[in-house]
Amino acid sequence: MPGVITSIKAFIVKVQFDDDSPNVNELISIQNGYDTQLLVDHLEPGGIAFCLNIRGDLRLIKGMPAVRTNKGIEIPLGEKTIGRVLNALGDPLDGFARLTEEDVKFKDILKLPPKAVKFEVTKPEILETGIKVIDFFTPFVKGRKIGIIGGAGVGKTVLTMELINNIAKSGSGLSFFAGIGERIREGHELYETLKENDLLKSTCLFFAQMNENPVQRSLIGISAVASAEYFRDEEGKDILFFADNMYRYVQARNELSTILDQVPNEGGYEPTIFSDVKMLQDRLSSNENGSITSVQTIYVPADDISDPAVQFIQHEMDSVIVLSRKVAEQGVRPAVDLTQLNSSLLTPEIVGERHYVLSVQVQSLLQKYESLRGIIAIIGESELSVVDRADYAKAKKLITNFSQNMFVMTKHTGVPGDFYTREQTLKSIEEILV
Repeated sequence: MPGVITSIKAFIVKVQFDDDSPNVNELISIQNGYDTQLLVDHLEPGGIAFCLNIRGDLRLIKGMPAVRTNKGIEIPLGEKTIGRVLNALGDPLDGFARLTEEDVKFKDILKLPPKAVKFEVTKPEILETGIKVIDFFTPFVKGRKIGIIGGAGVGKTVLTMELINNIAKSGSGLSFFAGIGERIREGHELYETLKENDLLKSTCLFFAQMNENPVQRSLIGISAVASAEYFRDEEGKDILFFADNMYRYVQARNELSTILDQVPNEGGYEPTIFSDVKMLQDRLSSNENGSITSVQTIYVPADDISDPAVQFIQHEMDSVIVLSRKVAEQGVRPAVDLTQLNSSLLTPEIVGERHYVLSVQVQSLLQKYESLRGIIAIIGESELSVVDRADYAKAKKLITNFSQNMFVMTKHTGVPGDFYTREQTLKSIEEILV
């Protein structure tokens, strides 16, 4: 017996099954002449399936029959997806032909991979990004996670695009990009930048931008991760995974929670925020087959870094870079707040004794600089002691030293981008500290 639609509320459709109820995360097909597909979100007693209208199809009315498909959302996998732009359902967004089962394998995005076997971690491998402030304060270590936090318009997407550009040029593995609820313009610019620099041949792109419904925005990150898992586990590749923006993922889940009439938690977000974040973050992991190294931007609503969603996501990161509006207004690019950088990877065992000692000296100088600024605002720089004036001048030089031009902004500014090796970065800092 087929099910029957009993109610429709925005993107939530209730379907009554008298027998043979579907499974959670199974697609069901509505017999409306258009084969509209819904995703079962959860089941309630009495054979009621709460389903998500994935494509936002408005051609649904109460009483329409629904049948099980016995499968979930399946996306294409493999070499033919490299260089393509896909949505959360595996449909092409680049104007090229849809991939079929004759061309590639398909995988259920919500089906978890086999549990990884414990494997020995070899010596941490540092990947050079060419960006001074990242290579020095938050080393980019293979298999780890970096979070780029900031409000609107401070340069999160530009910094992410620069990382993709610099790392992809070095030929370090296969890159994935998940555009979660961001601007269409930014997605288009990224695609064109990769195309111009002949980097599409090593990049897979997944997009559910601002114009998409919350169902697709909540699924796009999972679709991208599912594809990355295939390349890691079946092809044995090392993956570079970029997500812009993780806050939009939580926001999409929160929108769906509101439509489902779930009671929000004390922070105002969906009650499942912790499991929502963990579900995605735990899949961005490494195993004996390969690694997934991720860079995730995190939007800060109203520039409030204490926002519960920001804190939840931030706790999953090994390193955190905070972009500041105050720094951006000073014309410093990237607009990194040097006093709020945090990395568990900045240790002598990973970066070496020389790098670690320099980082301690620099952080000490920057903290002193912040305290001296308040004093200078009252009595002036000339009233400082000779030592304090010297340290203040060094700190100002360091701040300027960490500013650099971006390759991805060259076509807008006309100024060529800069790439610095870690050795060049360390030498430039040593010259200032002498």
